[in-house]
Amino acid sequence: MESDLQEEEHHRVRLSQRPEWSDVTPVPQDDGPNPVVPIAYTQEFTEVMDYFRAIYLADERSPRALALTTEAINCNSGNYTVWHFRRLLLESLNADLHGELDYVECISEGNSKNYQLWHHRRWVAEKLGPEAVDKELVFTRKILSIDAKHYHAWSHRQWVLQALGGWEDELNYCNELLEEDIFNNSAWNQLFRSSPYRCTHRYFVITRSPVLGGLKAMRESEVAYTVEAILAYPENESSWRYLRGLYKGETTSWVTDPLVSSVCLKVLSSKKNYVFALSTLLDLLCHGFQPNQDFGDAVDALKPSDLDEQDADLAGMVCSILERVDPLRANYWIWRKGRLLQGTKLTQKQ
Repeated sequence: MESDLQEEEHHRVRLSQRPEWSDVTPVPQDDGPNPVVPIAYTQEFTEVMDYFRAIYLADERSPRALALTTEAINCNSGNYTVWHFRRLLLESLNADLHGELDYVECISEGNSKNYQLWHHRRWVAEKLGPEAVDKELVFTRKILSIDAKHYHAWSHRQWVLQALGGWEDELNYCNELLEEDIFNNSAWNQLFRSSPYRCTHRYFVITRSPVLGGLKAMRESEVAYTVEAILAYPENESSWRYLRGLYKGETTSWVTDPLVSSVCLKVLSSKKNYVFALSTLLDLLCHGFQPNQDFGDAVDALKPSDLDEQDADLAGMVCSILERVDPLRANYWIWRKGRLLQGTKLTQKQ
């Protein structure tokens, strides 16, 4: 790769030797009289940036200036000032923005996690409006097919749907991703802490899509879909968390829905990969769920043979089992059990 770049630089015609740049005086970088640690820039980088400073300071809005930003981005695709000036040029020159999206896609092949690139692409798509939808959905799909956890691609895709549209086939796209990999936690549980869209992508789709009718309209079918996914792979935490999220703000409905408790019982009865079923049962119990004897028998059957302690209630036994079978979070389950005991004491005092 390095030899290819060196060869390309060797065959490149320097800006100082191009007739169209003969009227421009380069502006060197000012590092002061005695730079402590001077950076060893390549000859190409130094020349391109010197010419870029000249046109930037002169605020030259011309086709050659736009071409120069391309060379500058090729030298350093993370230079915010170059990208900013390129946007000014695109607007001033009334440039082909569809062609600009193609250019950004080419740049992304070398570094798709470049923050400046995604900011720039959003600006271009916003300028184009709804006519950019298809291209943006295809572009993000391409990125996600390579890296299913790509933060920028997920964030951009959600922005496109929210700002420009394209909802019609999005739930099917979620289904495709989960059919390919049911453990794709980004499709289930991708959180965007710096984005206004702080939810799973699938949840984002069913709650915000104008063609699906909202969470209440979708809950029954989504619960059925999620229960099926849980029964196939009960060790997948993402599907359990998604199931809980389908009852956001409606804890009573979550506790009383027989589909929720029954999927817990089925997984517990299988005696395989039951950690998340146990933790879900614990949460149900703590929110007032009244279990029948089947739950007691299923939990009792999971009790390790060396667990001698006797718990007064089912929730306490669940905590004791989780402490053993989920050692990574053992201290958490001990804390949860302590909270249960504390609550019992308070109730007795009252």
